[in-house]
Amino acid sequence: MVTLRNVTKTFDTTRAVDDVSLGITEGETTVLIGPSGCGKSTLLRLIIGLIQPDAGTVAVDGSPLADSDMRALRHRMGYVIQEGGLFPHLSARENVALLPRHLGWSTQRIEERIRTLVDLVQLPAERLSVHPPQLSGGQRQRVSLMRALMLDPPLLLLDEPLGALDPLIRADLQTDLRRIFQTLNKTVVLVTHNLHEAAYFGDQIVLLRAGRVAQHAPFRALLDDPASRFVFDFVQAQRSLASALDT
Repeated sequence: MVTLRNVTKTFDTTRAVDDVSLGITEGETTVLIGPSGCGKSTLLRLIIGLIQPDAGTVAVDGSPLADSDMRALRHRMGYVIQEGGLFPHLSARENVALLPRHLGWSTQRIEERIRTLVDLVQLPAERLSVHPPQLSGGQRQRVSLMRALMLDPPLLLLDEPLGALDPLIRADLQTDLRRIFQTLNKTVVLVTHNLHEAAYFGDQIVLLRAGRVAQHAPFRALLDDPASRFVFDFVQAQRSLASALDT
């Protein structure tokens, strides 16, 4: 579905992504995780074409982004960011309907799709008339997810979508997100800093360090067969923190 070959991206003197080669399999959820500044969000932005690599290629379905019609390609990608990224002056319904209206969808088609998505993300229908500042954090993320799914894209990209939520809302949305991923069977790339969240969602985990891939494997392999001392230490640090919070 997505292939990165020898991709490098530098900002000023900082190499955010350093010669990364990575394959993301269709129909799976791949989680990007690692310490702050390791390149997780930069990789996601490279995949969606918001930034261009300094070297190497990013391809979707075999077509390099550099040779693609980026507008048409982005219509095949849904993108969810932390806090939702909704337009505050538009209602939830207007945010969700913005792109299909621009593409010339009929009102009937838009409303039918919105009804489907309201049920899918379990947003109370009456909240569609509310503007984002009056929505709860969890509701904003549900609306943002509806907007990302509105065109039924095969690829869904999420950049720490749960990071700004309080623990109870985060737990509820985690459950709903996994159900949605399993129901839709889309290709998903999700960024998180939380190892337990990565294990909960991910078919594959990509652990990054200083812009490089430290290990790309199912979660169990990170536990049982860490590729380096860094992988072992990262996993143990997160497990120790979780244990301390449980006591």
